[in-house]
Amino acid sequence: MKNNPDDYVSKVQGAASQLDAHAWNSLLAQQEHASPFLRHEYLVALEESGSATARTGWTPKYVTLSRGGVLQAACALYLKDHSYGEYVFDWAWANAYQEHGLAYYPKALVAVPFTPVPGTRLLARDAASRRALLEAVLAWCDAQALSSLHLLFGADEDVAACEDAGLMLRHTVQFHWHNRRPAQGGGLPGRYDSFDDFLASLAHDKRKKIRQERRKVAEAGVTFRWSTGADIGAADWNFFYRCHERTYLEHGNAPYLTRAFFRHMAATMAGHWVLFVAERAGQPIAASLVAVNVPAGNGSAPPQGRVAYGRYWGALERVDCLHFEACYYQPLQWCIAQGFDRFEGGAQGEHKMARALLPAKTTSAHWLAHPKFADAVERFLAREGQGIAHYLERLEQRSPFRHTG
Repeated sequence: MKNNPDDYVSKVQGAASQLDAHAWNSLLAQQEHASPFLRHEYLVALEESGSATARTGWTPKYVTLSRGGVLQAACALYLKDHSYGEYVFDWAWANAYQEHGLAYYPKALVAVPFTPVPGTRLLARDAASRRALLEAVLAWCDAQALSSLHLLFGADEDVAACEDAGLMLRHTVQFHWHNRRPAQGGGLPGRYDSFDDFLASLAHDKRKKIRQERRKVAEAGVTFRWSTGADIGAADWNFFYRCHERTYLEHGNAPYLTRAFFRHMAATMAGHWVLFVAERAGQPIAASLVAVNVPAGNGSAPPQGRVAYGRYWGALERVDCLHFEACYYQPLQWCIAQGFDRFEGGAQGEHKMARALLPAKTTSAHWLAHPKFADAVERFLAREGQGIAHYLERLEQRSPFRHTG
């Protein structure tokens, strides 16, 4: 513990269980771009389930700033000894360090483990405390002789603070769906009334393809049911994990998140999850799990609106187009029915545009202690950034919506 020049008391703690849960969640709730993935319960689950721990290469550190005993700013930071589970790829940077006899790991990461969801990373009461938090984090990284600091998928306010502090910015592209009719052809904007209303907004070829894909699943005898909160029973959680684990193992890897993690979610954050289960002949065959920033039916919407996040899926049987139905069409239909404003489809996947998930630029910020490597990375990011800008321009010319002249 120490006092900084602005009379903040800063702490670095090694476990979420050491934090004041109410103070942390209250500060998170004040953020314009809060997500459930930084709730205290979620962070505890990551650790206590063995998913994000020193053993798995994610050593947690929580940096907090307080004044007068009141939490002013905080962030979840991880010391990493690899670059898995981040979705912003810096393996080439690590290799370059190694080729020059330098240690890239451990590095510092301000992010949500295994979760490429944009949102606030530097929790703060105001811009001044956010700047002070970032200064404290940079000073701690320097004192620990770390190679670098990386803030991934930050919100606009995080990015602004990082840019002001001289960090380098890096952009990637995701695809998000918005529950909003396109404002064109004199039609009235607003949320979709139904999935058919959504389909009517699409170009003919896109609309036809979606209907064909949904018909294939239905003709295969597959039906869906969904549940949320306490209605997701233990048997459904267990079935979901069987599917989730199998999908990972089929690709030669064990899941990042353990079964115990989802037990924690069932016990402490069930209201933030929606489970879609595919059944055939009365037996479950696949499942997808979607997170939500506010429980369905909650009357108060946060500043960014009600948001659903496509997260995990798996199947025990192969059915043509089942993935699209489970991971896109069922969640979109649910979002329309429940009045959700946005569905974020996760990292990468240009194919999502055909399903009206539109390109969204995401931003990360990076600090490298070594001046020459920092210069080289800055030049690389400038070139990469130009490529991302051109890629976005091309994508934006490929609207899936119908033109009404």
